[in-house]
Order: sequence, then structure tokens, then C-alpha cells
Amino acid sequence: MTTQNLLVELFVEELPPKALQKLGDAFATVLGDQLKALGLASAASVVTPFASPRRLAAHVTAVADKAADKAVQQKLMPVTVGLQADGNATPALLKKLQALGADVSNPAAAVAALKRAQDGKAEALFYDSVVPGATLQAGLQKALDEAIAKLPIPKVMSYQLETDCELPGWTSVNFVRPAHGLVALHGSTVVPVKALGLTAGNSTTGHRFEAAVSPVVLADADSYAATLQKDGAVIASFAERKAEIARQLAAAAAKVGNGARPIEDEALLDEVTALVERPNVVICQFEEQFLGVPQECLILTMKANQKYFPLLDAAGKLTNKFLVVSNISPEDTSFVTGGNERVVRPRLADAKFFFDQDRKKTLASRVEGLGKVVYHNKLGTQGERVERVRAIAKAIASQLGDAQLVQDADLAAQLAKTDLVTDMVGEFPELQGIMGGYYALNDGLGETVANAIEDHYKPRFAGDALPRNTAGVVVALADKLETLVGMFGIGNLPTGDRDPFALRRHALGVIRMLVEKDLPLDLSALLAGAVPAFGDKITDATPALADFIYDRLAGSLREQGYSAQEVDAVLALRPQRLALVEKQLAAVRAFAALPESPALAAANKRVGNILKKAEVEGPVDAHVNPNLLQEKAEQDLYAALQRFVPEANAQFDAGDYTASLQTLAVLRAPVDAFFDDVMVNAEQLDLRLNRQGLLKTLHEAMNRVADLSRLAA
Repeated sequence: MTTQNLLVELFVEELPPKALQKLGDAFATVLGDQLKALGLASAASVVTPFASPRRLAAHVTAVADKAADKAVQQKLMPVTVGLQADGNATPALLKKLQALGADVSNPAAAVAALKRAQDGKAEALFYDSVVPGATLQAGLQKALDEAIAKLPIPKVMSYQLETDCELPGWTSVNFVRPAHGLVALHGSTVVPVKALGLTAGNSTTGHRFEAAVSPVVLADADSYAATLQKDGAVIASFAERKAEIARQLAAAAAKVGNGARPIEDEALLDEVTALVERPNVVICQFEEQFLGVPQECLILTMKANQKYFPLLDAAGKLTNKFLVVSNISPEDTSFVTGGNERVVRPRLADAKFFFDQDRKKTLASRVEGLGKVVYHNKLGTQGERVERVRAIAKAIASQLGDAQLVQDADLAAQLAKTDLVTDMVGEFPELQGIMGGYYALNDGLGETVANAIEDHYKPRFAGDALPRNTAGVVVALADKLETLVGMFGIGNLPTGDRDPFALRRHALGVIRMLVEKDLPLDLSALLAGAVPAFGDKITDATPALADFIYDRLAGSLREQGYSAQEVDAVLALRPQRLALVEKQLAAVRAFAALPESPALAAANKRVGNILKKAEVEGPVDAHVNPNLLQEKAEQDLYAALQRFVPEANAQFDAGDYTASLQTLAVLRAPVDAFFDDVMVNAEQLDLRLNRQGLLKTLHEAMNRVADLSRLAA
């Protein structure tokens, strides 16, 4: 058995650029995994993916020409079924052996070759055989079929193959794009596998216009990338092509000077990498008059429509220069430059026209138009939605600030959605909010309101900035609460991966604002306060919504490194001030590190169970009559509570949760003694109720920061 490196390439028509990297990685991964599973490659074999606009390929090191034979032991049947009383084989056993390819010409010898072993309660017959290892051709065929079948194809297309029949197109094939070539090289030897109507060879096709030769003949598996680059003018590796584009973009920006830098956009870089086979970056420009249009509009039209890289100056302002990643490298690039400048000019002119037209009407004049835009068939129009957001925003603003904040938040909430009916946002929906901010400044509404309008969608994604001012925070909170309360109120909840109204993102946005802005707002009051704005359109689903928000908070906290136990202990109390949760978690972590912690957590769990059983007969009052304390252990516990709980409560009220829990740690000894020496459920009713009241007092004192029973093992 010899090993050599393997190269497989599938040459196709232009692949969908946004899916290219994923397709390339999946093709190589599945192919490599299948070869390893078949024993043709080992765990040490290195799989390298290649993906260009017209090819998917994989290079696998140390692939054997044949897998090692494998000894297999197979259970046949119970002895009582396979053997007669005299020890001879039953017809069922002989039939089974024959199906497995065993020689049954001498039944006695066939039986003698079997093994008998205990299988559960019965004895069974086992057949040992050697399964020949897969040949490379058969194994690669299976691996290739599997790799093609498991490609994460965004949209399958059907096409017809040319055949030897008189009528072409007799056979239909379903694949991401029509395939035109297949390469399979084991060292320098062609492996004649087949796929998509193609038989593997040792040649491929290079760049459409700049290949030195056609076809490009590959000497062996290891020369694939170098030969394709030299003779085919193609950089086959997605990663290498991406790095080359980034290098050329930086070099071109440096050539422009004045601190110019291309806009950072990883998704755009990936997409452009998937559009070119050999990149060549050229510098282009547009007329400076277009810089009067908000730069977000110009940047978006260049990126989204043309896949250009706008250039920013040292201050982050858009310049009139942009970079184009071309797929050709002519000696004279003026045609490339001129063509792209001619293409972008009408796009920028459209943006300027939209901007100029939109500014002819104030945002206030557009409010009425929102009444004609349907938001949701059960929740009415965007106009109705705006009124709900205004009501919620005014209620929040009145808790956080003065009359000016209420006024600013109300005006921003009233106008925040009006840019949805502008020409610019109609053309570029991604600019909603941003354009509202620009138009608010144009209407003379001032930066506070303009920023609040622009920021009311924030945070749009994980890691996004929060609104810049308090009015913006108020409107953003109101907007997200309106969506959450409304959707939960009509039963439109996220399921599995489906979350069309981004309710998970909205919940995380609410959490981030409450926490990071340290807002003195209670979550339950916030949710309940939003319900009346809907009238009779919804039912009150705030309990389920609160659970949903706490679930999102728990997940976020675990991602930040807190343990599930710590998070569970704090959130079990349903804390209302989310801004304080991290302080509570820190206190729990410090408490858990104390030597007294395990015993107190266990005792807390025991107390909780006792009270739960007691409360079946009625609520337990946290009241203690000192005159009914008969046992020394209960007297000592009561004295310890009288001494240390006021101190712990004062620390809790001052926000020093860590000190509060550490103060209560001294209760370990009296709590242990209490459970050792005192019968809680005494037969005498007044003694039983008094002891339950003592435990209730202890339980309430111990669980203000967190439910410490959740820390018990």
C-alpha cells in the first residue's frame, strides 16, 4: 500500500459569490472526511480547500491507493436458532452464511469456524471475516458523490447533458451550476472517477481571457495551485486571493495618499474575492459635487450595486476616489477605469436626486403617509404603531428625565419612521433611521432629536453602538418594547431558527440598554406599561415575554463567562433592575469561594423544601416569637439573625452585595446546629409555626442577592 497526495477539482460555470467560500470548504471537508472514514486517508492527512468563481477543489495529503483490509466479527443468531440439538447447522444458519459469502459446502467445517460467545443472557454465534479495503477509485467515487450531495447549495439549477444519443440533452442533472470539467490526480496518476456526466482527467481551464494556455495540463496533484497560477492566470485558493486583494487595496490607498484608506467591510471583501480569479485593483474617481449627498448613501450604492471599495480620508470622511477590483490586468487600465466611472455616475446621480427631492418635504409632513403603510394585519399601520411608540416613550421619559426629555423623545418617536416613505429609503431600505437623522437636521430640529431618530434602531446587531443620547435610548427602548409586546400579544413568537421580526435581537437590545446605560427602570413595570398602548388589539403576554427576556439575558451572561449555576442563582429571583445583575453575579461568585458556602447552600435548599411543604397548608409568616424558642440551637440562630441580618440588609441596600453575602456567611454554625438539634415540624402547633417563621426569616435574609440553593451540588 503506497500513499501519494490527491487533488480533485470540479470545474463549473460561475458559482454564486456569496456562497462560494462555504461551498469550497464543504466540498473539501466532506471529501476528506469520507476518504478518512474509508481508510484511504489518515487522521494526519491535511485537507486544503480551493475555491474560485469557476471551480471547487481539494488537495488531500497521504492518500493510499488501497485501504487496509479490515477484520470484522458479525453476530449471526442465537445458538438455539443456528444449531440443532446434535450440533449441526440449521437451514437458517446455512442460508445466512451463504449470504455472507462463506463456504458452506462442508456444513460441519463451516460451523466449526464460527465462534460462540455470551450475548446478554443467551449464547450467540459469531462469524469472523476479512473485508477487503476499498480501492482508491471506488473509495474516491463514493467520497466524491457524497461531497457533491452534501454541498450547501443555496439554490439548485437543473440542466441537461449532451449524450451519445441522437437527441442531445437526454439526461438532466441538478447542481448549483453546470459542470464542465473534472480532475482527479493521485500523484501524477489520473483516477477515472465520474461525476455530473463527466469523467476525470488531468486538465482544467484557466482564466477566461488571460490564461497562457488552454487547457491547463496538471503534471501532478502537488503542482495544482502553482500551475493554475502560472499557466491559467488563476489564484485557486480563496484565502490567498482574499489576502492579495487586501494587499492591493492597501497599496492603492497609499498611492492616493492623504491618509486614504478603503472602507472596512469583510462581507464585501469575501464577495469580491468570489467574483475574480486574478485580482487587479485600479483607482477610480467621481465628481466632487456628489459629496454633498450623505456619505452613507454614496457608500451603500457603491458597495451594494457595484462592489466597489469607497476610500475614506484620515478623518473617516468619504473622498471622491474609489477602488475597483478588476478580473483583468491590461497594460492600459484606462478602459477599466473609464468604464467603471461611467457606470457609477448614474447611480450617484440617482442618490443625489433622491436626496434633493426628499428634502423638499419636511418629516412632519410625512407623518400622515405612515397611516397608509401596513405594519401588521393584526397590529395596524405604521401610523398606529408610531402612536404606540410615542405613548411608551413618553412614559419612559417621564421616569428618566424632565419635561424637555419627554418633549424630545415624543417628537423623535413621532418622526422616527417617516423616512420609510422617502424616495431614498425606498431605494435603499438599509438607510432607514440614518436618512431620518439627516432630514431632521435639514428641518432644523436640532442634533438631539436628529440623533435620536437616527439611533432608534440601535443596537441593530451584536456589538453595535447604543443610542448616543438619552432621548435616543428612550425611543429605541420604546420601539423595541412595542415590537416585543405587540408580537407576543398576538402570539407571533420565534420558533427554532425562525424569527422574522427579530424578537431575539430586540430583547438583547433592551437588555443592553438597561444594563449598559444603568437605567433605573424595573423590567416588569416597563413591559406592563407598554400594554395599554395597544388597546384591545392584543392580549397581555408579559409573563411569557419576561421569561423570553430572562432567557436571552441568561444566554448572554453565560457567553460572558459566568457559570450556569451562578446565572441560575441570580436570575431565579427575577431581578427587576437588570443593571445590577452583574454586581449580584460577582457577589455570588465571591460567596461561592467561601468555605461556608457549600453548607449554607445545602441548608438553603433544605429550608426551601421545608417551607414549600409547609406552605401547602397556607402561607408561612416570617415572624418569630422569642418566648416560644425552647431549644438552645433555635435561640442561638435567632440571636445570630438579630445581630447580623440588619448589617447585611444595610449593605444590600447600599448596593454592596458581596459584603452582604459575606456577612451572612457567619450563620453557618448556628444553622448547622439548628438542623442537628431542632425538630422543625413539632407536634405542638405554636412551636411548629414559630420554627417555620424562623426559617422563613432566615430564607428571606439569605436570598436577597440570589437563590443560594441553586449553588448546592
